[in-house]
Amino acid sequence: MPKGFQIRRFQPDDRAQWRTLWRGYLDFYEAAVEEAATELVWRRLLDPAGPIRGFCADEDGRLLGLTHYLFHPVTWSAGPRCYLEDLFTAKEARGRGVGEALIRAVYADADAHEADQVYWLTARDNARAQRLYDRVARQTRFVKYMR
Repeated sequence: MPKGFQIRRFQPDDRAQWRTLWRGYLDFYEAAVEEAATELVWRRLLDPAGPIRGFCADEDGRLLGLTHYLFHPVTWSAGPRCYLEDLFTAKEARGRGVGEALIRAVYADADAHEADQVYWLTARDNARAQRLYDRVARQTRFVKYMR
């Protein structure tokens, strides 16, 4: 069990710290997201009926990491599927179990919603994250394509 931090839902007063983590995540993947999209993500995270869900790792009011995920229907199962879209841990918090705790929180919510699986993508060269993922999940044979 992780020590020194708790996993919880985002609250309105987390906005500035969430944005710092979100920026770090986007920088890590060398990605750009329009400001309007960032604002929409934040609003959705705070909406209990919204399509995007999330958790943060909180250590005495300081956010150490984030995850965003969503449920969607699929053709291969009656239940929903859970896509863990974003996972990020602040550099200074890496190696403390934050990422695993965030994944396990998503697993628990997926189980509560009777999702048939939780899945995510990562960069081929993200070796550090893959060491964690290999402990908590199994790699599939599928390759992502997009236009």
